[in-house]
Amino acid sequence: MSGIDEITLNFSPASLTLLNAILAIVMFSIAIDLTPRDFDRLRRAPKPVIVGLVSQFLVLPALTFALVWVTAPRPSIALGLILVAACPGGNISNFITHRAGGNAALSVSMTAFATIGAIFMTPFNIALWGGLYPPTRAILQQTQIDPVQIAILVGLMLILPLVLGIALNQRRPALTARLRAPLQYMSMGIFAAFILLALGANWGFFLSFAGAVAGLVILHNALALGGGWVVATLTRLSPFDRRAITIETGIQNSGLGLVLIFGFFHGLGGMAVVAAFWGIWHAISGIALASVMARTEAAR
Repeated sequence: MSGIDEITLNFSPASLTLLNAILAIVMFSIAIDLTPRDFDRLRRAPKPVIVGLVSQFLVLPALTFALVWVTAPRPSIALGLILVAACPGGNISNFITHRAGGNAALSVSMTAFATIGAIFMTPFNIALWGGLYPPTRAILQQTQIDPVQIAILVGLMLILPLVLGIALNQRRPALTARLRAPLQYMSMGIFAAFILLALGANWGFFLSFAGAVAGLVILHNALALGGGWVVATLTRLSPFDRRAITIETGIQNSGLGLVLIFGFFHGLGGMAVVAAFWGIWHAISGIALASVMARTEAAR
């Protein structure tokens, strides 16, 4: 078990470039659902988005730090949990929210705002919470990550496709209507295939250490979903909005997490296994939760 802190997974620079491109395509497929009017409506009624961003970038990292402090996992596993919690909402959250009968428009808008906010909040939360826990602080000091580099990477990989997708939807709505469904299914299929291939190249490591992180990832994901629900309930949002915020908080962009892990932490074993297992588990838990929620109609 202790060896997980020293192992680095096999991941070539070309593979990392391909993952960056896949995530950009996924973000573009989300962005073509947005128009400037969506942001204007949120400006007039911003409370649900603000609550969602607080849940995503403040509550979830704090809950993660508490989980790490109580369970005291290996340092690389702890930093993997902290890094995943610092990422914005995942790209499948919009699809799952729709399946759950929640506010899909709010989910898409939260993904967009969280992606923009990730330029600043992702490196900030990694540095803050990782620095507060002594074992992970040691890893951060050894890697010496540059928050500006992370911000540039997030901007190029997520913000640029977001802007391009909104612009295309604004200028060529008929084209985006034809592209929307095929592009979303294609991007998700390519992303899933890529993760499976990456796991295949490191299958021995994954089998050896997945059991060590499985329980923590499942508990972490449950905390994320529960934290989103509690925050939305305490702020008296409607059940329709509450479902969106619950799912958006519990579905993390583990693909971005993998990019950061391989780009800045050299594929550190515990971190990479956490992000990879998150990418599998949050889809399972999210779809299962959506099936339960969809049994009743959410009041608006």
